[in-house]
Amino acid sequence: MNSADSLRVSAALEGLGYQECRQVEDADVIVLNTCVVRQSAEDKAVGRLSSLKKLKQQKPGLLINLMGCLVGVGGHEALQKRFPYVDVFSGPSDPYPLIEKITGQGRETEKSRRAYIDHILDEEFAYTLPESFHGKQVSAMLPVVFGCSHACSYCVIPLKRGREISRPPQEILSDARSLAVRGVKEITLLGQIVDRYGHDQAGYPSLSDLLRGIHEIEGLERIRFLTSHPNYMTEELLDTVAALPKVMPHFELPIQAGDDRVLEAMRRGYTAAQYLKVVEQIRSRFTQVSIAIDLIVGFPGESAEQFQRSVDMLNLVRPDMTHVARYSPRPGTLSARSMPDDVPDEEKWRRFRVIENLQEQITAEINQTYLGKSTPVLFEAKAKNRWRGRTPTNKLVFVETDENLLGKVRDVTVTWAGPWSMLATV
Repeated sequence: MNSADSLRVSAALEGLGYQECRQVEDADVIVLNTCVVRQSAEDKAVGRLSSLKKLKQQKPGLLINLMGCLVGVGGHEALQKRFPYVDVFSGPSDPYPLIEKITGQGRETEKSRRAYIDHILDEEFAYTLPESFHGKQVSAMLPVVFGCSHACSYCVIPLKRGREISRPPQEILSDARSLAVRGVKEITLLGQIVDRYGHDQAGYPSLSDLLRGIHEIEGLERIRFLTSHPNYMTEELLDTVAALPKVMPHFELPIQAGDDRVLEAMRRGYTAAQYLKVVEQIRSRFTQVSIAIDLIVGFPGESAEQFQRSVDMLNLVRPDMTHVARYSPRPGTLSARSMPDDVPDEEKWRRFRVIENLQEQITAEINQTYLGKSTPVLFEAKAKNRWRGRTPTNKLVFVETDENLLGKVRDVTVTWAGPWSMLATV
């Protein structure tokens, strides 16, 4: 989501005559787009912002914009006191404060300023690409749902990104067409709970309907979506994915824990058995499909026995990827307010490595099934004389060839398969 927001801001700044520069010391405007989903991410953002203070002292005319979840959707008075050298504070997915700071001087009224900003951020600069990306960006992210209203007990996203808001379908389709015109071959639809698209707005289409609309856009080769919630992964949605050739058979389906009591404390809204039923429904529809999961270790009160159930769940689901995180209490969340962070950090790391090692073994075994077989790959970029691309199931593939493969879908034969990537020949 932050990547998509950053490209949107870049496109808007280019519309105002700015150009990207490679060295931060050369910049007139610096936008720091931040994440605070875990403490490590927040620490990284604060460290980077603090490093800009000296540059601001050297260049008083430099405009620094702090953006994203560190700012959040509420007031930012505390941040202004903490970082007085920051000129603009803007929340997630909100480029208005920055554009207003740049363009607002001399505008007579708030209404005229807003009208001008809307002109800058009309469909040409909605969720599209900067000029420098045209014809070079094969895959792009497209937000369809902002915020989240689910309120898992550990999650700071509803506090920082606000309540769930589905974007109007006509805006999304317009953005998708714009991206296709600019050479994008693959679009990933984004939402904190993407399969809830349209649930918050009367008369809006479902995610299934939206996928069917985007599927008709000429020039697009592939469509993906993330991140899903098991409670909203309907059979209609699964049937739609199976019926539309451009929609890839890859599902991001977080479980977070394998124990029912931990899931209840997390306020996830399903049991381990219900999650496994969704996995079974997915696998019954596709001959080849990939599933990526999210898992938290060391949640407050998680015993060794409860953690073992997460290990058992991994062996049952056999996901292609696990995004594993050590529990990190986030200010304002239910778990931070009412549950002691009682699993020692050393034990969290041990559990983290158990999951990491098991997932590497599972992924290696899955990838071995591709050896000697043919699979279509969409090629995204070239690095060190190798073209890089992904299979429909999101496997990373490298190919050595003199042919220009950028943006092309080509059948390849896999010649080597490791846990995190594969080698192939066209």
